[in-house]
Amino acid sequence: MHWNAAPFQGHSLSRRSFLRATGSLAAAAMFASRASGAVVQNPTFKSDPFTLGVCSGDPTFDGFVLWTRLAPEPLVGGGMPPDAVEVKWVVAEDEALTKVVREGTTIATPDWAHSVHVEVEGLRPDRWYWYRFTAGSAESPKGRARTFPTHDTAAQRLRFAFASCQHYEQGLFTAYEHMAKEELDVICHLGDYIYEYGGKDGLVRKHTGKEIETISDYRNRHALYKTDLFLQGAHRLFPWIVTWDDHEVDNNYANAISEEKDVSPETLLARRANAYKAYYEHMPLRRTSIPRGPDMLLYRRIPFGKLAEFFVLDTRQYRTNQPCGDGNKAPCDETYSPQATLLGDKQEAWLLDNLSSSAGNWNVLAQQVMMARADRKAGADQAFSMDQWPGYEVNRRRILKTLHDRKISNPVVLTGDIHSNWANNLIADFDNLDSRIVATEFVGTSISSGGDGARNAKTTQSILAENPFVKFHSTERGYVTCEVTPEKWRADYRAIEYVTRPGAPVETRVSFTVESGRPGLQIS
Repeated sequence: MHWNAAPFQGHSLSRRSFLRATGSLAAAAMFASRASGAVVQNPTFKSDPFTLGVCSGDPTFDGFVLWTRLAPEPLVGGGMPPDAVEVKWVVAEDEALTKVVREGTTIATPDWAHSVHVEVEGLRPDRWYWYRFTAGSAESPKGRARTFPTHDTAAQRLRFAFASCQHYEQGLFTAYEHMAKEELDVICHLGDYIYEYGGKDGLVRKHTGKEIETISDYRNRHALYKTDLFLQGAHRLFPWIVTWDDHEVDNNYANAISEEKDVSPETLLARRANAYKAYYEHMPLRRTSIPRGPDMLLYRRIPFGKLAEFFVLDTRQYRTNQPCGDGNKAPCDETYSPQATLLGDKQEAWLLDNLSSSAGNWNVLAQQVMMARADRKAGADQAFSMDQWPGYEVNRRRILKTLHDRKISNPVVLTGDIHSNWANNLIADFDNLDSRIVATEFVGTSISSGGDGARNAKTTQSILAENPFVKFHSTERGYVTCEVTPEKWRADYRAIEYVTRPGAPVETRVSFTVESGRPGLQIS
């Protein structure tokens, strides 16, 4: 089955009927446990319930989201009884937690895997805070979070890292060990936080069980990843801004369309509902992202004063099917279909409207798949990735045209997905390689997916020769740190030489700058 219809709204199985069939009305389920019985106010645990750590996310000028999950037996469903449990939280201005500024109580319910999402408000802007959870006599690790500057503040500096693609089996999360030592305001994760594949022998570490499909499967897989101490450390020290790609559900899925031809849209949507629920349960997301069955609102706008605005995108949930049979292909008629979309009509309209009203000096698209139209085949023939923006050529051109025509201030695209580093000038017309530069794209490699990687890949020279707008390419593991000021953007490609054994050092492989008001990459 290679379903190539418009997005799912037009299919005979409506989303409303799917929700009725699954009974997954998230807002009602959130409070079901409270209604069904008494809340346990002073629970006791045989072992530490905070095995998955703590984290914060989605900072605003006066607050952030705090997250944890009670899971004394994290890899076997969490190990909690089927009761709602009271969890206390505290936020303070000092690490010792003596200058308390906010505190409260929330309820961890079995319907949501005893996860906790606290939206803290009313804090002072542009400063660091510390926090902790308590359940009964058990205390969580202390975490650190921060608020962002107010919308009208002319902030002078933002420093963040972005990362993606952390296949647990294929390597250690050494990158997070080094990231935790950086001076950062926030971490952006661009997707493939987990991988859905079944366990394989002979790799660095092993997934438990077969390929995941049920809600229990997805919960246990998220828990497995969250037990990694380096990942926990990075979560504990910095707020995160997260979005997903495909492996949080299933490789290369597109809306209700599976990569496997014999999987029906109904079956994929049922699996997607499980995956989305588990994703929400394990991420520091606001209640606006509570999933309803197979639907979950993830695209959003996060300003950092007047210095920068993050536009967090979702290129999986609403897209049409990959054209030309997917893979790296020469363009076909489907590639140029005006109806083909990565974002869906509603998200695209939201993005373009909000970009037009942005007060940010830098406008940052935090998203998944590469936007540059990179030719992957040496010589006269061409091959482009049909899973990325070049497979949706009219959509891609429309975005770049809007960035130019509406004079969007300093657009920068952040990308993950492909387990390799790229630094790209995004030009107006990729059929005319001398056309004007419209925006900048920084593509970060994987944390561990693909194993150790290589500094000098076999394809690097041909990629650079075929695509003069590509200014850097490598297949090492690592992450990218960015320092943003009103005058310029600096990106450092931080390389981890190996991930199949512990102890790898980190090096800055190359640095680029972009000057405000002057699009185009410059070697720093």
